[in-house]
Amino acid sequence: MHALTETPRLTRLALLVGVAAATVGVIYGYDSSNIGGALLYLREDFSLDPAAEGWVTSTVVFGEIAGALFGGALANRVGRKPTMVLVAATFTLFSLLSGIAPTLIILVIARILLGVTIGISVVVVPVFVAESAPARSRGAFLVLYQVATVTGIILGYLIAMALAPTQSWRWMLGLAAIPGLIITLLLLRLPDTARWYISKGRPAEARKTLTLIEGDGVDIDREIEVITAGFASAHTSSWRDLLRKPYLRATIFVVGLGFFVQITGINAIVYYSPAIFESMGYTEPVTLLGLSALVQVAGLVAVFISLMVIDRMGRRPVLLIGIAVMIVANVLLIAVFAIGGGSFDGALTVLGFIGLVLFTAGFTFGFGSLVWVYAGEAMPSHLRALGATVMLTSDLVANVIVGLAFRPILEASGTLAFTILGAMAVAAFLFVARLAPETKGRPLEDIGQFWENGGSWTPRR
Repeated sequence: MHALTETPRLTRLALLVGVAAATVGVIYGYDSSNIGGALLYLREDFSLDPAAEGWVTSTVVFGEIAGALFGGALANRVGRKPTMVLVAATFTLFSLLSGIAPTLIILVIARILLGVTIGISVVVVPVFVAESAPARSRGAFLVLYQVATVTGIILGYLIAMALAPTQSWRWMLGLAAIPGLIITLLLLRLPDTARWYISKGRPAEARKTLTLIEGDGVDIDREIEVITAGFASAHTSSWRDLLRKPYLRATIFVVGLGFFVQITGINAIVYYSPAIFESMGYTEPVTLLGLSALVQVAGLVAVFISLMVIDRMGRRPVLLIGIAVMIVANVLLIAVFAIGGGSFDGALTVLGFIGLVLFTAGFTFGFGSLVWVYAGEAMPSHLRALGATVMLTSDLVANVIVGLAFRPILEASGTLAFTILGAMAVAAFLFVARLAPETKGRPLEDIGQFWENGGSWTPRR
């Protein structure tokens, strides 16, 4: 199959698709970090111990798992765009409910419902972007989702820091409704993807969308033929196809990658950065939140670097470099906690801060960027939404484990906490080196060939 002719410049709608869809990551990131600030005051209002903090933090992830499980099926049935609009609108509603929750039970229910919306979004957005973006820019478009996510994380910490003098966890949680509303209005302007229109037998709408996104320099008839042929050769999109050859290897890869993305501990840093800095001897809430925001700023810089190199270096090198940096960061943090014990001086706190910066930068450069790329690229067209579902469900299951386990382990021993995360990072490096495909510049309709050839772009003889 030949690569399609591409336009030298992106059209206005192509840019709008990439930016609008990716910015859904803002609400995902904001919700991940604002709970870190809110916990500083929730623990007092509701008398939470470290284990209870883990449960309050992780309730949203239980909802995310539920949302991810049916997010792919929902996107296949009603469309990518309507699903994303529904996500943004309901996120707005449940954020408001979190802010006005009169009891801990209501807050937990609101966060579970928030999780459902986020779980759907993390499945649907990568599929939407991958199916809409030109092949030469697809990696960068998908990395934009991580840019938006890290931006949301920073925004959450900064707003929590600004509100720290008021000690108002309600405003910290409720203000998430504002980006939710803005993103809802932005998404309403987008069409659905040409591939979804074709899957539903609506070629005229697919042609119109492709023309607006690709511009005048692309053979639209040829592209319609290629996309249609991809669906025609597949016939079905059954869950059973994920568990049998030739796509079983692909399923093992996406499930394993999703699991390693979270089990290596990034959300332990996002959720509990203030607690980690507390364990290093910092005490002032503004300092705790400010340092947490600075860590994420380093992550944002790293993801911009990833954005610039992803379509030149390729997926595998970027991912492996990022994981290697995480391994180095874990070694540094293990040493800091082992030497410091229960008492940290100036030098150790600086080294601890550097370790968290390296950890976050390594993650956002590699895993943070590539999880969305592979969620959109790793499966052939007929299994793309289901593949994203199992990948991101695996990701969220690992997130629950980290959310519940890290805080008590950190309380007992920072050395042990980062030793475990370091071991997971080493295992992740070996897994990626063995199984990750290089999808740079490949048309989406060609991805299935890699798995049909037993994990190679060269057919077996």
